[in-house]
Amino acid sequence: MTPDFTRVVFLHAHPDDETLVTGALLAALAASGREVAVVTATRGEQGEIVPGTFTGSGPALVAHREAELASALAALGVTRHAFLGAPPTLAIGALARRYTDSGMRWVTPTVAGPSATAGPDSLTAADPDAAAADLVAYLEHVGATALVSYDAHGGYGHPDHVSCHEIAVRAAERSGVPLFEIVSEPLLPDAAAVEFANPERLPAVKRALAHHASQLTVAGEELVHVGGQRQPIMTSVWLRPRS
Repeated sequence: MTPDFTRVVFLHAHPDDETLVTGALLAALAASGREVAVVTATRGEQGEIVPGTFTGSGPALVAHREAELASALAALGVTRHAFLGAPPTLAIGALARRYTDSGMRWVTPTVAGPSATAGPDSLTAADPDAAAADLVAYLEHVGATALVSYDAHGGYGHPDHVSCHEIAVRAAERSGVPLFEIVSEPLLPDAAAVEFANPERLPAVKRALAHHASQLTVAGEELVHVGGQRQPIMTSVWLRPRS
């Protein structure tokens, strides 16, 4: 199935995921005149902080991460954004709700779970059907023709990414909007997946990543995570239609 990206919604778990994983595709679609929207499930409340970039916590960190996200989206050319659980990304009749970052810890060497400090309002503790209803409200609000989110592996297994997958699957089933899953690297090659490569968007992706300075550092054509891990800046993503 070829995606109809006329009005496409991307569901991501935390601020910076949109740029790390799909930044080049977002920039390319926006530049081509498509109506692109990003829904972010949490505000990265439990994300680590690059030393020297920010000293606050709690509401101050939330506000800082929201501002970083807004600047990154602007650098990619994306003008539509919403947080899951906040109007218009809220089910009809529901009270506004905030899904928070679950954090991550390794339960086994290959299985990740939420951190020990994840609260009752964390994304992994949420009712996936209620969260899906919130996403459906937004899909209907924008008249979405496609939805993009993680596959069941969640990229590197982050529990919030896996929750986004579960939410996206339910929302696609309810709304009838086709879902295209971001194929996790360990699952490649995948005969059903299509690569969307946009190397010409590297400058825009680098500018967007630089706005997420509290979470990562741009070093040439690589990015450096808080823990010192380095990885190439991605300009391609593989998408698989959800059958």
